[in-house]
Amino acid sequence: MAYFGFTNKLREGKKIQIFNYGNCKRDFTYIDDIIEGVIRVLKGAPERKNGEDGLPIPPYAVYNIGNNNPENLLEFVEILQEELISAGVLSKDYDFEAHKELVAMQPGDVPITYADTSALEKDFDFKPSTSLRSGLRQFAKWYRSFYID
Repeated sequence: MAYFGFTNKLREGKKIQIFNYGNCKRDFTYIDDIIEGVIRVLKGAPERKNGEDGLPIPPYAVYNIGNNNPENLLEFVEILQEELISAGVLSKDYDFEAHKELVAMQPGDVPITYADTSALEKDFDFKPSTSLRSGLRQFAKWYRSFYID
C-alpha cells in the first residue's frame, strides 16, 4: 500500500521517505490480480482427508498471491509520480524532488522481497501479471475519481 500512503502525503505537501536510499526491490501486486487469485483459491478448496489415526486433517493450503516480479523502489516512485501527474492527481509542475527523502534502511527490513507463486501457478494455473505501470495508472485514475472529482 506504499502507493496510497505516498499519494496522500504528496497531495498534503508532505515528504515521502524512501528507505535504503531507494536501493530496495519490492513486489507490487495490483488489486485485481489479488482478487482473481483469491477467487480461484476459494473455488478449489483442499480435499478433506483423514490421518493415520482416522481423525480428520484440517483441509487447508497456503498460497502466496503476489506479482513475483520485484521492482526497484526508485523506479516505482518515478512511475507513480508520472501516473499521478498524468491523471491530474498532482499538477504538472509539482516539485517532486522537494517531497522525496532518501533515508537509511528501517530496522528489520530487507533489501529485496517478492512472492513465490509457484504453488498458486501449479494448483490454479494463475500468476498475477498486471505490470507496475498499468497498475499505478489504474490506481491514479481511481484515486482522482474517488478523492478529487
